[in-house]
Amino acid sequence: MVDEERPEEADIQLVVFQLGNEEYGAAIDKVQEIVNLGEVTRMPKAPAFVEGVINLRGRVVPVIDIGKRFDLPQKERDKNARIMVVLIEGVAMGMIVDSISEVLRISKEAIEPPPPIIGDASATYIKGVGKVGDRLVTLVDLDKVLTTEEVPELKKVISEESGA
Repeated sequence: MVDEERPEEADIQLVVFQLGNEEYGAAIDKVQEIVNLGEVTRMPKAPAFVEGVINLRGRVVPVIDIGKRFDLPQKERDKNARIMVVLIEGVAMGMIVDSISEVLRISKEAIEPPPPIIGDASATYIKGVGKVGDRLVTLVDLDKVLTTEEVPELKKVISEESGA
């Protein structure tokens, strides 16, 4: 009997989101929820890509603009903008995206490593490029979008904002 790999192990599920005209995908198990973009309270002395914090059902959640983090041209936000709430190093964090399009199952064989032309900083959080028909979806490792120095700084912002 041939030992076959189970189909769910050969595929990964992604939440596909847009930044500008490009599609990105993040592992669905990292995304806790998706909420409409509401009012974000700005924080003093925060890095440029940190939009501020939101109150999410009594929790203070830092929010970053992932497009700014990736140094992408900024697009005016519209009604499709969303906050993806993700868990990074045990911290709930919001990431603003232009829109969420779908949950996609993609075969691991359809994923290629990032092209070598991508700079060192980007290469840390770009896991690869998925080919879906004639579309290309850039796979993002959400755990590496922020550096190990930035996560404690955001934790500090949360504790100061919540009065802890």
